[in-house]
Amino acid sequence: MKLKHLFLAATAILATACSEKNNDVMYWPEPDAPDTKPDTPETVEKARFVWIDAGGNFERFANSKENILADLKKVKECGFTDIVVDVRPTTGDVLFDKTTAAHRLEKLDVWTSAGYAWVDRTASWDYLQTFIDYGHELGLNVYASINTFVGGYKCPYGMGTIGMLYRDEDRAGWATVINTADGFKSTLDPSIDDYGARFLNPANDDVQAYIIGILKDIAAYDVDGILLDRCRYSDEGLQTDFSDISREKFEAYAGVSLANYPEDIIAAGGSKLADGKQYMKQWLAFRAKTIHDFIVKAGDAVRGVNPEIKFGAYVGAWYSTYYESGVNWAHPDYNPAADGFTSWANADYRNYGYADHCDIMLIGAYASADRIYGTGEWSSQGFCTLAGKYLKNVPYAGGPDVGNSTGWVDGNRAADIPKVIDACINASSAGMFIFDLCHVRKFDYWNACRTGIDNYLDSLEK
Repeated sequence: MKLKHLFLAATAILATACSEKNNDVMYWPEPDAPDTKPDTPETVEKARFVWIDAGGNFERFANSKENILADLKKVKECGFTDIVVDVRPTTGDVLFDKTTAAHRLEKLDVWTSAGYAWVDRTASWDYLQTFIDYGHELGLNVYASINTFVGGYKCPYGMGTIGMLYRDEDRAGWATVINTADGFKSTLDPSIDDYGARFLNPANDDVQAYIIGILKDIAAYDVDGILLDRCRYSDEGLQTDFSDISREKFEAYAGVSLANYPEDIIAAGGSKLADGKQYMKQWLAFRAKTIHDFIVKAGDAVRGVNPEIKFGAYVGAWYSTYYESGVNWAHPDYNPAADGFTSWANADYRNYGYADHCDIMLIGAYASADRIYGTGEWSSQGFCTLAGKYLKNVPYAGGPDVGNSTGWVDGNRAADIPKVIDACINASSAGMFIFDLCHVRKFDYWNACRTGIDNYLDSLEK
């Protein structure tokens, strides 16, 4: 394998020779002329991230340092430079020991080699610290990631529920409130029968303080960065959050007193933009402001513990519809209303773009396997290219989901891995990432990743 990146800096040659008119007489330049040629720009390598989801890798990693080390060695051999370790899955419990804020994760419901089952964590060693130790020994940068505004999980196949919201009665009121056709319901309501993550209300000050406490715990570790995943409103989109807290805060933000709630904002049970009413755009701006303000507080808290840590977030690349998640991940210099997104963005919406408070952004360019190259949304390359317009000068790395997106689910896509690496790394300002390590391992994409990264590194020398 040709990992030439260790020696690239040595190839930037400074041309400093003075000009000569002939072989005998040295010619000194005119006063206004430079006496050297411009320095050859040093080629700066872009980062190559691989994401390590807690659930997807839990059976292999939860109780085995040996498996962690073996896979990280392969990650390094492929040419990846950075790992993102998920240490707070959707249950709300954590995979690190040094915490005063959270409950240590004891088990997860995951797909195992024997089917869907519970896997217990019986090991006593610190999961996050193990990745830090091995990662740094191998020369990898180590980022910790948390699922932010979540606190429980309703399992499929009748396996029950798990997590903070279900375990701690005093925190059940933190759960998001859904605007259903049958009225307001907590996401914990038994009648909400869809399985999956149970979200917290981002507008709840107690929720925000709790999450920031967890982030400060992580910042005390020797991590290179912290990334926020699911730092957004719940999967029900425009149906959340309609708690009393959100109503009070919205009325204060908008300077109104709603006569009918939620009907002054959106129809009862409404889930589409077309269901919006008089105050819909202000409501969308308010939600974006809620997430923006949390990002500011979280970043300040993390840097207060360790100013050297890089702080950022993962977001889905589909910006044109990401308002449904209550998030404006763009730079505030980007104006979506002026760029044609007038159906959902008012003049105030741009002010709640939070990218300028991030050191790095990871962009989920999760297009189908047959849409790797392209210029618009829903191609991996197009997603990454458009992100540059939205993020302005904020560094970002875009990448594919090689296990869940259409066409990637069943594997047998090794030939496409170098293509998607090429499409994403060259269209993104700071690098690329792959979700997830479990898919790379399951489908044996190691050599394909190595080929794609080698191709990129070779291109730097041309």
